[in-house]
Amino acid sequence: MQSHIWKLLFVGSLLFAAAGCTTARFPTPTGFSYQKIPVTSESVGSGESTTVLFRGSPLPLIGSPITVGETLRSVPVTSQDLSIKNISEEIVGTVRIISIVPSLDTKVCEQQTHYLSEKNGGLDSKVRLITISIDTPFAQKRFAEEAEISNVEFLSDYRGAQFGKAHGLFLEGPHVLSRAVLVVDSHNTIRHLQITPDLGHLPNMDKAFQIAQTLVK
Repeated sequence: MQSHIWKLLFVGSLLFAAAGCTTARFPTPTGFSYQKIPVTSESVGSGESTTVLFRGSPLPLIGSPITVGETLRSVPVTSQDLSIKNISEEIVGTVRIISIVPSLDTKVCEQQTHYLSEKNGGLDSKVRLITISIDTPFAQKRFAEEAEISNVEFLSDYRGAQFGKAHGLFLEGPHVLSRAVLVVDSHNTIRHLQITPDLGHLPNMDKAFQIAQTLVK
């Protein structure tokens, strides 16, 4: 009987995906169902001289460019309890992996966030795992609860996209952040930065994990 129920749920989830919905709403026996989404090791620069593909069309990044070796810039972001945090001051002194996604309500962003939470190889006990998006704090809280993710800190850039603009990661037209991953050391120095050339592709999170691991040894 239980097996029959799971088969019905699985078929239902396939129909749901075929309808074009972006997030999985049906449980599976093993938890989150990873999809075959392209992973890229390529990266583009940040700032206004760069474009990334959004639904097949190139869009310019807005904001000041930043590169590896520079200091994470001091800007406010909002936590789930609506308190304001300075991204460079509140969490200095620890190694951080900062996963940046356009919206948690899309399948690529959802998978990137689950990968950060579930595939980090135990790094969550040594470093801070952070996801930043322009989703409201309320939406981020709902996502974390539904996804049962408790080892990732969610920070919102919905107040004017100040984080995105300060790091050259903002797409003004759709009003979202580009897809990227940062590794920041305990002195606030950016040690790794990947910005995917296409918003539909995942960054190489394993590379970010490897670099973070070298910083905590």
